[in-house]
Order: sequence, then C-alpha cells, then structure tokens
Amino acid sequence: MRQIVLDTETTGLYADRGDRVVEIGCVELLERRPSGRTFHCYLNPDREFSAGAQEVTGLTLEFLADKPRFHEVAEEFLAFVEGAELVIHNAAFDIGFLDAELSRLGPQFGSMRARCTVEDSLLLARERYPGQRNSLDALCRRLGVDNAHRQLHGALLDAQLLAEVYLAMTSGQSELGLSSAAGEAAQAQAVAAARVQFGAAGERPRVRVQASELEAHRARLEAIRRKAGQCAWDALEPVPAG
Repeated sequence: MRQIVLDTETTGLYADRGDRVVEIGCVELLERRPSGRTFHCYLNPDREFSAGAQEVTGLTLEFLADKPRFHEVAEEFLAFVEGAELVIHNAAFDIGFLDAELSRLGPQFGSMRARCTVEDSLLLARERYPGQRNSLDALCRRLGVDNAHRQLHGALLDAQLLAEVYLAMTSGQSELGLSSAAGEAAQAQAVAAARVQFGAAGERPRVRVQASELEAHRARLEAIRRKAGQCAWDALEPVPAG
C-alpha cells in the first residue's frame, strides 16, 4: 500500500478568491512505513498574502520571489503522488487549493481526486475522539508525538508530524479490545516506532534564512505592530540558533 501524507501552506484561506499555494510537503509511506522519499517545494504565488496568513507560516514574499511557480513543478509533484492514497488533515482545504492550481493549467490536468484517493485524518480523529480538539497540535499532545520544534506551520514538517500522528492513530489497538493501560502502552510503542522510522530516513527540515531575509521579516513584524498595536508572533517561543 502506498500512501502520501501531504500538507500545503497558502497565502490565505480562500482558493476561490485567488489565494495561492506557497509550499507543498509530502512524505511517502509504503506499507505504513516511511520510505525515505519526500517531495517539498516553496512556490512564488505572484500575489500578496492575505491578512494574518504570513504570520502563520513565517514566509515572506522576499523569500518566495525566486522560487518556482506551480506550473514549473506540477508534473514532478503529480508524478510523486499519482495513484497513492493521500493522507491530509482537513483534506477539503488542501485539495481545494491544489485543484484550483491545476485548473489554472488547463482541463487536461484534471483534479486530485481523479489521480488519488483521499483519507481525511481530521475526520478520522473526530470519529476516534468526539467532542475533543483535533488540531494537529492537539493530536500530537494526545498521542505523545513530539512537536516542540513546531513554532510555525511548515508543509514538510507538518506532513512528517501528521505521518507520526496517523500511524499512531490507526495502529488498530482500540479495535482489539485492549484495556486502557495496555492500549495506551501499545499506542506509545506505535508512536516510538514511527519516530524511529523517521529518524534517519527523513529528518525534519530546518529552514535557514539569509540575513537580508531576516531583516525584511523583522521590518514586516514591526509594521504589523505599528498598525495593529500587537503581533501574534511575539507570543511565540524563540527558536534557538544552530
């Protein structure tokens, strides 16, 4: 069985209003084990970020200016995901954006669901944990997946975290009728196994920025503070250099 755990980052929330994809991250699973193959790219959206979207990702137009457009990576991306089951958290959002990008290239590119099947891990989490928070961060905490390094949203990092969450969430222990303590122990083992699998094969990415990009980022944050009186970024823990 071939699965692709996928995440995107975008300029905003509304594909139908012209927001664009700025980052794609994919992790391949073969028979529920990371193969070591990933797909990752940043994209030049040729448009401004919507209000607040830039703070979520930390990406800037300056950083994305020399990155490829979607049409330049479309064939490579589609070849990577072709025929796989896509595992996506809140799949309607990412599929909607990817379909919008494909539609700009012409009808011959079709849709994502015509190329792949889709498993929505958010719907799965809501079935498993009704009435609870089921964001990626909440699931990481619940399932013991270490996400302390997730200061910002990043497509490849989030795809790797989601892969660990998905493998733990679908380990099958609850269906075996195990006691709560035994089930929790088995689930912890599943998380640990997933983490080991990701260790050498797919280390989580760290994006290094140039001094000029960092200065542009600081200037942008200062402009937000002047305009809004505060900036959500200031509440985040700083990431140690290295």
